[in-house]
Amino acid sequence: MKTMIITGSSRGIGAATALLAAKNDFSVVVNYLKHKIDAEKVVRDIVDAGGKAVAIQADISKEGDVLRLFSETDRLFGNLHSLINNAGILERQMRLENIGISRLNRIFSANITGQFLCAREAVKRMSTRHGGKGGTIVNVSSLAAKTGAPGEYIDYAVSKGALDTLTIGLSKEVADEGIRVNGVRPAFIYTDIHADGGEYDRVNRIKESIPMKRGGTAHEVAEAIIWLASEKSSFSTGTFIDITGGS
Repeated sequence: MKTMIITGSSRGIGAATALLAAKNDFSVVVNYLKHKIDAEKVVRDIVDAGGKAVAIQADISKEGDVLRLFSETDRLFGNLHSLINNAGILERQMRLENIGISRLNRIFSANITGQFLCAREAVKRMSTRHGGKGGTIVNVSSLAAKTGAPGEYIDYAVSKGALDTLTIGLSKEVADEGIRVNGVRPAFIYTDIHADGGEYDRVNRIKESIPMKRGGTAHEVAEAIIWLASEKSSFSTGTFIDITGGS
């Protein structure tokens, strides 16, 4: 079986991706920061269905934790084939002039530095240049990278724009080393992240402005992620799938 690491996969899009990955014959590493019970439930659901999974706690904004996450994966499963850079945070809706340096550091460490570190460790294991067998990286960005999220969370949008740049640059850097790097840009998805922004019911408030007149589900995003992570997208790299209901 191929091994997949999914950062931030105790809930929401990450959890949906973990469950779908297991159904597609991946051994799954369910990474989490704080939500241990939720992560263990994801693992239990996978194992009960006949799959293989393990939960590993790690703060991806810390290099030592990232190194431990990947070394534990090597020890338990080996043969890393896919990294899903899903972990990310946002904070309460706020205009730029009210955003302080501590918030910026939290957002950028979790949403840029962490993804960079995880991609680095994945490349070291997957690249044919280093004796690897190739693999895939899927970065979970956001439509905010294109809209800028004015009046709500420009800092989050900036971090996702950086992730898009990482996707493009890295895809070209490792294209001839057996690694494909792609991204998804979800928006208006029913997950708990909106509560972190201070508006749990945000999707229902704005759904009439979405061309499809509804919010999306975590499973719909997971389907796109798994397609990009699989051989079904074998000639795609440096590309993005927008999962936004037509917005």
